[in-house]
Amino acid sequence: MNLMNWGVSMTFRKVLCPHCRGKLENGQRIHPACIDGYAAAQQAKKERADAKAARMAAKADRASIRARKEAIKSKADWAREAQTAFNAWIRARDEGLPCISCGRHHQGQWHAGHYLSTGARPELRYTESNVHRQCAPCNTHLSGNAVLYRIGLINRIGSDAVEWLEGPHELPKWTAADYRAIRDTYRQKLKEMKP
Repeated sequence: MNLMNWGVSMTFRKVLCPHCRGKLENGQRIHPACIDGYAAAQQAKKERADAKAARMAAKADRASIRARKEAIKSKADWAREAQTAFNAWIRARDEGLPCISCGRHHQGQWHAGHYLSTGARPELRYTESNVHRQCAPCNTHLSGNAVLYRIGLINRIGSDAVEWLEGPHELPKWTAADYRAIRDTYRQKLKEMKP
């Protein structure tokens, strides 16, 4: 229905001041006292919008840089990141437990110590039952303290599991995608553990 055909003219005008939301007089678009405050508020709003756009552009740039860096990573880079994430999860998993080898709690640095080393048994590198929280002196200065590690490991996971670890295993051919999946898995597990 067209109101113009009925002889009714409609004019729409603002009835409230856009700045203070007070009632306007006929013909006013803004209160004269509100002009400076409204202009400042509009300028601040524009500056916030510009700052947000700049932050979004910077975020997109960082994402682009991150994607380009990941595209040029070597297999060794992915393996290092996977090992770092795995070790961090092991240390968090065993938080509060004593050293697997010497059985002491100490205030120094903790490692994720492998019972069967990654050099001798690379196929067990990411096997959770092969890696436990170990104090730095046992892992570094005593070369893993293997005899006491085995005793602690039997107490923790049982002799059948230790014998399985010491048995033969096939060496997997890990790809960069496998390392990335391992990294992401253990980062997610670590995130789920932390409150």
